[in-house]
Amino acid sequence: MAYFSVEHLNISFGGLRAVNDISFSVEKNEIFSIIGPNGSGKTTIFNLISGIYRPDQGAIMMEGENMVGRTPDRIARKGIARTFQNIELFANATVMDNLMLARHIHMRTSVFGGAFMFGKRSRAAREEVVHREKVEKIIDFLELQSVRDQFVGGLAYGKRKLVELGRALALEPKVMLLDEPSAGMNNEEKDDLTIWIKDIREDFQVTILLIEHDMNMIMGISDRVFAMNQGQRIVLGKPGEVQGHPEVIKAYLGEEAIS
Repeated sequence: MAYFSVEHLNISFGGLRAVNDISFSVEKNEIFSIIGPNGSGKTTIFNLISGIYRPDQGAIMMEGENMVGRTPDRIARKGIARTFQNIELFANATVMDNLMLARHIHMRTSVFGGAFMFGKRSRAAREEVVHREKVEKIIDFLELQSVRDQFVGGLAYGKRKLVELGRALALEPKVMLLDEPSAGMNNEEKDDLTIWIKDIREDFQVTILLIEHDMNMIMGISDRVFAMNQGQRIVLGKPGEVQGHPEVIKAYLGEEAIS
C-alpha cells in the first residue's frame, strides 16, 4: 500500500474536464514533482488534495484513509499542509504571529481558556510556551530571525514565500504540498530554497509534493516527476526520463520542437 496516492481523480468545471482520470502514488519521504504548462491541472490537483475542491470521481488516500469529503481543517489535522501560488498570509501580523496561527490545530486549550491565561502556571500559558519554542526552531531553520517581529506585509516577496513555507511546516505535516514555492525569488534565494526543501525532507521526515516551473530546480531536487497537460497524464518517471520525453517537449515548446 502506497503512503500517499490519488486514484482516478476526475473533476469538471462547466463541462470542461480539468482533471481527467489522474492516478499516481508517492512513497514516504519522497520529493515528487508535478509539471506541466499553465492550465494543465496541476494546482487543481492540489486543491483536490487539500479539500478546497471535491472530485467528481476518485480517491485521495493517505496512510490507507480516503481524504475525499473531509474539510480542509480535517485534512490538515491528518498531516497534509499546503502553500499557494498567491501568498496567503496575514499581512498585518508579524512573522511570529503568522507561524503561531498555524499551531492552532495542535492546541488543546479552548479559545475561552486562551483568552484568560491567569498566571504563568496556567495550562494555556504553558501550552503557548511549547508552541512558541516550536515556531522559534522553524524561524531559525529558515533563517528568518532578522524579520521575526516584522509585519509580513512589509517584507520582500521572496521572504514572504519563506514565511508561507514556515507556516506550512509549523503544522507539523507528514505531507507538504508546495505550489510554485520559488516564484518571485532570485537565483540565490532559489538555491537556498532547494537546500531547505531537501532539509525539510531529511530533518522533519516530510513527504513533499512540488509544483514548480523552474526546471533546473525540478531536475535537481525531484526523486520522480509526473508530467501532465490539459488535465491528463503524459508520463511519470525519473527527472531525466521525463525531461527528454517527446510529449513533454511538445507540451512545453510545441510541435515544431520535436519535428
